[in-house]
Amino acid sequence: MATDDAAPTSHAAELSQKMTANLARLEELSARLVATLSHKREVPVELTRPGTDLYARAAGAYMTEMFTNPARLMEMQVGYWGRTLTTYLEAQQRLARGDLSAPPDAAPGDSRFASDAWRDNPFFAYLKQQYLVNGEAVMQAIDELEGLPERDRRRLRYFSEQIVNMMSPTNFLGTNPDALQRAVETEGQSLVDGLENLVRDLERNDGELLVTLADPEAFRVGENIATTPGKVVFRNRLFELIQYAPATETVHRTPLVIFPPWINKFYILDLKEKNSLIKWVVDRGITLFVVSWVNPDASYAEVGLDDYVEDGFLRAIAEVKDITGEDRVNTVGYCIGGTTLALTLALMHRRGDRSVNSATFFTTLTDFSNQGEVGVFLEDDFVDGIEREVSDKGYLDSFYMGRTFSFLRSNDLIFKPAVRSYMMGEAPPAFDLLFWNGDGTNLPARMAVDYLRGLCQSDLFATEGFQICGETVHLRDVTVPLIAIACETDHIAAWKSSFRGMQKTGSRSRTFILSESGHIAGIVNPPSKRKYGHYTNGDWSGTPEEWQAAAEFHEGSWWGRWGAWLAKRSGRQVPARIPGAGREVLADAPGTYVIGGRPD
Repeated sequence: MATDDAAPTSHAAELSQKMTANLARLEELSARLVATLSHKREVPVELTRPGTDLYARAAGAYMTEMFTNPARLMEMQVGYWGRTLTTYLEAQQRLARGDLSAPPDAAPGDSRFASDAWRDNPFFAYLKQQYLVNGEAVMQAIDELEGLPERDRRRLRYFSEQIVNMMSPTNFLGTNPDALQRAVETEGQSLVDGLENLVRDLERNDGELLVTLADPEAFRVGENIATTPGKVVFRNRLFELIQYAPATETVHRTPLVIFPPWINKFYILDLKEKNSLIKWVVDRGITLFVVSWVNPDASYAEVGLDDYVEDGFLRAIAEVKDITGEDRVNTVGYCIGGTTLALTLALMHRRGDRSVNSATFFTTLTDFSNQGEVGVFLEDDFVDGIEREVSDKGYLDSFYMGRTFSFLRSNDLIFKPAVRSYMMGEAPPAFDLLFWNGDGTNLPARMAVDYLRGLCQSDLFATEGFQICGETVHLRDVTVPLIAIACETDHIAAWKSSFRGMQKTGSRSRTFILSESGHIAGIVNPPSKRKYGHYTNGDWSGTPEEWQAAAEFHEGSWWGRWGAWLAKRSGRQVPARIPGAGREVLADAPGTYVIGGRPD
């Protein structure tokens, strides 16, 4: 006899309508996933891994040590076995006693394991501790391997660390307690949403996996970011020149022109009103011009560093002088924009051109003798691959630069966002800085090779001299008063290398500021945030380490200190200048190049 609470007769009847719908959605998304991967873009193998010779040298060093010092290797192996067995026995003994708590955890804090389950659940606690033991064993083996050149050791350690990071139990659904809990609570909806996020990212990048870090629909350049008022007052094939509207009745006589890197969009300096360096400068009575670089395509294949200097930097300086009627300008260069500004200043010195009154360098490398973390990608195996890629296409796709910089902080910029997006099913946040981070630009073929071969690999500017626009220039040719701001944890432009480069300039007036934090957060650090402090020290005679040991620490942003330095070099007050006065205004700020425009 049938009853209202009779058991369901099929598995489908046991599932809620939501679960059934989710399973159908999973099938649809799986089909899209297969279709996307079947048309995956071709990525040169040289740009996906280091050359096999690195591993061959490491294997050779290991084999040599195995035969010459087997006891040492056995000692390391026995130590690993001991730690592994101890971790296992602790978990077993607690379970045997009916104790479901995790054993004491002396591991250092790791945000990947923030969930209480990694501490309170013996299964997940064991997974975490064994993973950390394994990772430590890998790194120890590399660090203590004799007979391996230090440059090879750094690269081997870096790429091994990427594998260790990838194998974290947090990166797999079956061993991530938060993801499992979310799947149960949402009846599978989180997994459906996660797969949808995954398919979307693959479709957006031609089958290559680049995690979307910020909501792409949350921001519109010129509408809710990059909104400081101004006008485009000049345009050529390489850049648009933006003159910003004054915020004061009078301004300093000497104008300022900022040269951002052309591997990113300039609006990192004008994200929102509260953290806009551009607005902050304008509010302090400076006539400000900013260069907005074009995003090149294959038609720019033959554009090199010579062109960026002559038709970019020198042309912008000339236009600013003409617009303001001033003989001299102050300048700022950020990252590669700073490197090229230094080349330009050296060239101007050789030519006897005194148009630049002072120079500010943000996170700038001019001495590449120690390339820092990014150096793992500057060996011939990768650079040869880049040279072949740009020779075929005429430009280096922003995809490669974005992926490379992300891997320098893989846990923060790849694996954690991937877990949140693909396993937790979360939408990417509306975060302006991460939105900008995903808005990359291409590099012209010739320029990319000029930069990588002549500057990064050969270090010619800091040594025997670099050829630019028909002249051989040296760092000592940079003689204008300068101030350099580097960042303590910068993974792209290591601060110690930045210091050494500025130390080799010929300037008699040099100031160095070391900001806390990294390549972006250390620069975009408005005083109102009261977040990162900075170090100062006027002694250039020693090593970077000696400079820092003797430096004075100051709470808060360096912006005010730089602003005072700049004001002293910006002349008397004159009536505020109206953007485009006496010229044809080509567009409102932020212009057209920043959103993908091309010259007519």
